[in-house]
Amino acid sequence: MSWNFKTWRQHRILTHELVPDNLWQGAVKRLRFLRGLTPDELERLRQIVTLFLHTKQISGAGGLAITEPMRVIIAAQACILILNLTLDYYDDWVEIVVYPGEFIRDYEYTDENGIVHRTREPVSGESWPAGPVILSWEDADGIGAEPGYNVVIHEFAHKLDMLNGNANGYPVLHPGMSRQTWSHAFNKAYTDFCRQVETGEETVIDPYAAENPAEFFAVLSEVFFEMPLPIKQYFPEVYEQLALFYRQDPAQRWSDL
Repeated sequence: MSWNFKTWRQHRILTHELVPDNLWQGAVKRLRFLRGLTPDELERLRQIVTLFLHTKQISGAGGLAITEPMRVIIAAQACILILNLTLDYYDDWVEIVVYPGEFIRDYEYTDENGIVHRTREPVSGESWPAGPVILSWEDADGIGAEPGYNVVIHEFAHKLDMLNGNANGYPVLHPGMSRQTWSHAFNKAYTDFCRQVETGEETVIDPYAAENPAEFFAVLSEVFFEMPLPIKQYFPEVYEQLALFYRQDPAQRWSDL
């Protein structure tokens, strides 16, 4: 068997620097979407979180001081997406920047007439291709959020979506998954959802998901982990594709509670 430095280093980290019990149990109690995980899944997630925290830099902005419990809470939410994948999915960037609350996004865009507009708006999260994830701690702390809302899962879903370029709602699929089946399920669901939003109907998920296919994928990913049963009921074909992509079945976990 050949010696592998990466494997050796990861084993050493997990042996000597595993997230401490008190910090881990605090995160598990705080994050409701972890309640359906088996003890084996929780321990595997703890290991992934440990390795994640050794590869990412989490920095405070706007005067926010980052504590160890905050690091673990953010990492647990980020890593639930890759529980049955690998850390390689987060390899192409390093930094997470956390503000106390909403921060100002300042950007330019060109409309259909070629006119350039500059916009400033408050946001709770943002992801850059091959760049940092930016979060509001007020929204990421795991307490008091609306059911189905999770800014960390949302932004890290964008990160997965960006692995094949700009976020567009079509991430790199696993071997054996059908691009045609994915496209059919998401395109149909997105079209129907946008029609609901346009006509003012009540929607199961945040109307913000109608912004574009990238936001539709990210919002559905939030709800897939946070509130999976309604997604499986109202978006069954999309749920099936998300379960194949994330290699997880949160609805089954919640049904067993």
